[in-house]
Amino acid sequence: MPDDTTRELSAEEQRNHHDKRDPHVRSRWLSDVVLGAQDGLVNTLGVVLGVAAASADARVVFAAGMAAGLAESFSMAAVGYTSSVARGDLFRSEREREYRHVETTPLLEREEVRAIYVRKGFDGELLERVVETICANKDVWVAVMMAEEHELVPVDTGTSVRSAGVVGVAALAGSIVPVVPFALLGLRAGVIAALVLGAVLLFALGAFKASVTTGRRMRSGTELAVIGMASAVVGYAIGWALAPPH
Repeated sequence: MPDDTTRELSAEEQRNHHDKRDPHVRSRWLSDVVLGAQDGLVNTLGVVLGVAAASADARVVFAAGMAAGLAESFSMAAVGYTSSVARGDLFRSEREREYRHVETTPLLEREEVRAIYVRKGFDGELLERVVETICANKDVWVAVMMAEEHELVPVDTGTSVRSAGVVGVAALAGSIVPVVPFALLGLRAGVIAALVLGAVLLFALGAFKASVTTGRRMRSGTELAVIGMASAVVGYAIGWALAPPH
């Protein structure tokens, strides 16, 4: 009699595993969160460190960081929206082109469908039935080509707005982290705290990304932290190099 580790799951257990224990990740929101938070944190950290290297006043650093962080979050939200809209425009443009191709070059388009399913392992009579079924309906035909050949998906206005919101909020949250220390601490302590908090948050962000994908949390977190710290050091070096003589 099979034990619990080898027995086949019941339909209800399979549904619970599929939907709750091991659900699919919607990569769009994940990439929006990572993009926004990383960009907001790294850019603002570079600004505050650069200003700190050129200034002796923590209040100046705090003001510069807040201004940069707010501007960054609005900018990233706008980028998130416009890039999402651009993906939607590309999808609609290519879909219209596919409809034209289906009308004017149906033999070529049919062969493209056949080639797609040959690569999937279909052959013989089954392959011909699949091709005939798909090509019998132009909407289905075009939908298959959009998904399989172009790998494009539709993007509506609501999706674009949500993408902008997620990127903007994530960028704002990331931007605030390296700025707060300069409101509470002196200049030197603020620099150290900003670096530590920035590294910790970047590591946590990379580890989180790995935990919902297939990467290793330690490696992903370390990579993101190192990249972010290297960018921040560049900001500090520029501020130090351009600092007025005291």
